[in-house]
Amino acid sequence: MSYDNTCKYLAENYPADFARWLLSSDTSDIEVLKTELNLEPIRADAVTFLQISNQILHLEFQTSPKSTPPLDFRMLDYYTRLKRQYWCDIEQVLIFLQATSSEIVFNTEYVDRKTRHEYRVIRLWEEDPTPLLANPALLPLATLARTDSPQDLLEQVAAAVDMIEERDERQNISACVQVLAGLRFPKNLITQLFREEVMQESVIYQDILQKGLQQGEQRGLQKGEVAVILRLLIRRFGAIEPEIEQQIQSLSITQLDELAEALLDFSSPSDLVNYLVNISPAQPNQ
Repeated sequence: MSYDNTCKYLAENYPADFARWLLSSDTSDIEVLKTELNLEPIRADAVTFLQISNQILHLEFQTSPKSTPPLDFRMLDYYTRLKRQYWCDIEQVLIFLQATSSEIVFNTEYVDRKTRHEYRVIRLWEEDPTPLLANPALLPLATLARTDSPQDLLEQVAAAVDMIEERDERQNISACVQVLAGLRFPKNLITQLFREEVMQESVIYQDILQKGLQQGEQRGLQKGEVAVILRLLIRRFGAIEPEIEQQIQSLSITQLDELAEALLDFSSPSDLVNYLVNISPAQPNQ
């Protein structure tokens, strides 16, 4: 999750830099929009409105191609929600951070019987590092770019970070570099090139640490609620099918609270099955 939070920090704090990189759009008239989309709430990674071109740039960052629901459907879901809310042109970019041979990272569209939705995909390990090295905001992504000599690339990134004049920005970019570099490089090499105390002083490091603690607490709460609900259901109806148990374990805390209240009215296992059929999927996993 630290990789995801790092990328969100970069996209939200340097939206013009990402627009120039991905859209070749050189404009400062940009607004960072809410990432929580209406209806059953889901949260996009980064959503930017380019006011002059009346266009939205929607970014999703992924370390793993595995996702529930699948990534292609998620991109369609994000698109329809953004279109409903803002009704303008939308450019979607799905950025994979970590090298993989999974077929999913080569898919650029969602296809159903009568539905087809396209989006753009970037596999960072195939990207030329030159434009990323030239922009301080994109230096963290440069660590994952194409290279025949990964260590030389990381040394180039470290040298570029040292050249950032403003102290707070240098600290924050350095912290982001170290987090994302962890996807590719051993910790001892990263600590050789970057001072750990600089990372710990940065705003982004403290933010990642805090979010990590909050997410850990939330996972613990969810796990406890799942255990209680399963015990109640087993006492009432006997053994629970593995598929049903797995679906319950995937529910959000809010959905578990609602299920805990609803199960008081269940009179048979079929009531539980019908309830779960009609429930919306929990927020997608990263």
